[in-house]
Amino acid sequence: MSTEGQNRRIDYVELNVADIARSKAFYGAAFDWSFTDFGPSYCEFNDGRLKGGLTTTAPVNAVGGPLVILYADDLEDVETRVRRAGGKIVKPIFSFPGGRRFHFADPDGYELAVWSAK
Repeated sequence: MSTEGQNRRIDYVELNVADIARSKAFYGAAFDWSFTDFGPSYCEFNDGRLKGGLTTTAPVNAVGGPLVILYADDLEDVETRVRRAGGKIVKPIFSFPGGRRFHFADPDGYELAVWSAK
């Protein structure tokens, strides 16, 4: 695997979760992520562009920290998928310079956002 062009770029994101199976079900249903299991306490996710991890090796700390923002071509469709997968909308769709977005909480309480240029 080549690491050329990755210098000083975000390379990987890990979320401490309470239940890996529940998190896989949520992110798989809402965003079509794929997963690779590495034992009972670690799972790698792949969103098609960025990889990251889901782990139970540390406590869930869903308050504060950086806001992870995903992109969607169809914001309303993804909002519906998030709701159906069990996410809670914490900021409904709103406009901002450059597009629109909404914020949601995943099953562990992490707040993430989804934006669209449309």
